[in-house]
Amino acid sequence: MATESVKYVAPESEVKIKNKVFPRPGQHTSGIVDWLTTIDHKKIGLMYGMAALFFLIVGGIEALLIRTQLWSHNMDVLTNREYNQMFTMHGTTMVFLVIMPLSAAFFNFLMPLQIGARDVAFPRMNTLSLWCFIAGGIILNLSWFFVGGAPAIGWFGYAPLTDNRYAEVLNDMGPDFWIFSLQILGVASLLASFNFITTIINMRAPGMTMMRLPLFTWMTLFVSFLLILALPAIAIALAELMFDRTYGTNFFDYLEGGKPHLWQHLFWIFGHPEVYILILPAMGIVSEVIPVFSRKPLFGYGLIVFSGGIIGFMGFAVWSHHMFTTGMGIVATSAFSILTMLIAIPTGVKIFNWIGTMWGGRIRFETPMLFSLGFITMFMIGGFTGIMHSSVPIDAQHQDTYFVVAHFHYVLIGGALFGLFAGFYFWLPKMTGNMMSEKLGKLVFTLMFIGFNTTFFPMHYLGMIGQPRRTHSYNEGHGFETWNQIATVGSFLLGVGVLIGVLQFFHSFRSKKLKPAGKNPWDARTLEWTLSSPVKEYNFARTPIIKSRDQAWENNYGSRENHSEKEPLDDHGVHMPDRSWTPLITATGLFIFVLGMLFRVTIEFSNLYLITPYEIALCGIGVFVLGVIMWATEGPGGYHLFPNEEEE
Repeated sequence: MATESVKYVAPESEVKIKNKVFPRPGQHTSGIVDWLTTIDHKKIGLMYGMAALFFLIVGGIEALLIRTQLWSHNMDVLTNREYNQMFTMHGTTMVFLVIMPLSAAFFNFLMPLQIGARDVAFPRMNTLSLWCFIAGGIILNLSWFFVGGAPAIGWFGYAPLTDNRYAEVLNDMGPDFWIFSLQILGVASLLASFNFITTIINMRAPGMTMMRLPLFTWMTLFVSFLLILALPAIAIALAELMFDRTYGTNFFDYLEGGKPHLWQHLFWIFGHPEVYILILPAMGIVSEVIPVFSRKPLFGYGLIVFSGGIIGFMGFAVWSHHMFTTGMGIVATSAFSILTMLIAIPTGVKIFNWIGTMWGGRIRFETPMLFSLGFITMFMIGGFTGIMHSSVPIDAQHQDTYFVVAHFHYVLIGGALFGLFAGFYFWLPKMTGNMMSEKLGKLVFTLMFIGFNTTFFPMHYLGMIGQPRRTHSYNEGHGFETWNQIATVGSFLLGVGVLIGVLQFFHSFRSKKLKPAGKNPWDARTLEWTLSSPVKEYNFARTPIIKSRDQAWENNYGSRENHSEKEPLDDHGVHMPDRSWTPLITATGLFIFVLGMLFRVTIEFSNLYLITPYEIALCGIGVFVLGVIMWATEGPGGYHLFPNEEEE
């Protein structure tokens, strides 16, 4: 279709060439400055993903050191304290710096495309979320290099392990880094969540009703609400812990009348919804992948949507099943036991809907589908053992054994990570414009599937015969050694699979020898697959009109109605906002402030340096305020693009 000419008078800062308007030379940056100042949701998503994959390697190395220590009885690869530091950092890294930001990477990149938006509602706030996440990850890992080393308190930070008495004996500042890191990561998640909710509610394309939203967008919405409702609990707990350690309050100090159980309640009121914050994005990904590779529309769309909402709602009602052995009383344990059993129902609904989608379909067993099937099977095993733990006597038997380690890894690695890998292999052609090698992808799946089950399935048996978790060694003669050696071999096999997959992901961005993906290499069904690969900076040359839940399939194969006419290009052009340094400056100020607070709490610098920790914190506040002022006074700026019809 020929493009109609559009009359447009370019401002002085712009130059119009062949129906396009470009910013004045020097205004449109490239290279490292482009990535540091971008507010494009697609680049933000890619940076989230790259940072999370880096931390995945870090967390994986920590896990392999743990498994090496447990290869045989009385190994000395790690000391007792180093082992405690390692599993604390591994758990914290995998939950807060890997699974959550990998989900955020998909949220950022895909959600605006799936609803027909050109960006998120608050682009600069979105960028600030990214830099706060990176600042939080850096602060957590800086703890390795300071007095006392990394935190050795578990990712759950139970009192009294975080008590000042331990800190004074060990000269330990690791928990302080842990506290401030999680607070900043919480800020990042809250900024992103408010942004995503606003975008989904207010910026959907015409015709994109709520019941036409792709399942992945629904899961984005649910997870965003869960984060907003769950994070205040852990923020309060962390603030109270900071006051205990810094200013001598007694929220959790049992010798001074504090309540260690208060920490557990506050932490798990956040921690159990956190499980669904980690797993719902993978469920959304699988709900997009299975219909495409089954060549059938999603079975029971409404049931999957409402079951996701019910899972999120009930996630706040089951936290105390983590505390069955703490002596809450018969009434409380009975109530939480029943609720834990009930939450399995909406989860089972999703599984039956996925099976119903595949039933009678023309299934293609390509890499995204293999990872989706791996997700379903591994998550079901983790779910079955979770139902077992809803029974108070069984939970008491398994408490603090390796059976529990097997259970939550089947949920969070076999579930969440397999689902996220399915998303990578499914959407990376859209992100990079290159098809990934199917042979290599299937090799990655095979290594990960075999390695994962070899690692964690024996842990069920280890737990049943009594091996305790969180212990750095064991004595000979208990029957633990052979199964630990099998698990350790499996962990290295899993690590090789993950490493090959990560390298393949990065290679797909740079290689020019891979097969071009085209618009829709999978013959997928949602709106992002109607765009070029990789997606243009402006997303949509025209505002899409949505007439179907599976819009890309309707475009390709038609529907009962005749929608053959294309909507014209927007005659006002596509307005693109300017890049901005302000989110990076604002996040840097927050980072400096936290470092000043940490040093002021633990180290006296005034005799060594010209600037005191108090002044460092004030400097951070100054930089933060400067960033906010620059943000508030920054003009709208921007420039217009007039895409050609052929570009879409």
